[in-house]
Amino acid sequence: MNPMETLQLVLYVTDDTPRSAEAIANLKQVQRLYRGQCEVTVIDILEHPELAEREKIFATPTLVKVHPPPLRRIVGDLSDQTQLLKSLDMGSGYLSSSTNQPV
Repeated sequence: MNPMETLQLVLYVTDDTPRSAEAIANLKQVQRLYRGQCEVTVIDILEHPELAEREKIFATPTLVKVHPPPLRRIVGDLSDQTQLLKSLDMGSGYLSSSTNQPV
């Protein structure tokens, strides 16, 4: 993935459940690390069942990488940040070479 591209993610959750809250918190941490390069939209499928049906969301939490292609879906636990970043193609190009920290 090109480090100049903005990552667009959609997180589908169910209401205010502990799993949903945990997924949102984990994703917000990733968003803070990659500030300016990661846009996140959270959709509660109880409030917007038509979106879940259109996108064929059968389990929550489900994270969908919309842009850049290819489309990716991650279902369930988002707590393993290393695996999450790998699944989203957010590789070393997103890390500052001098600090080895996300830019």
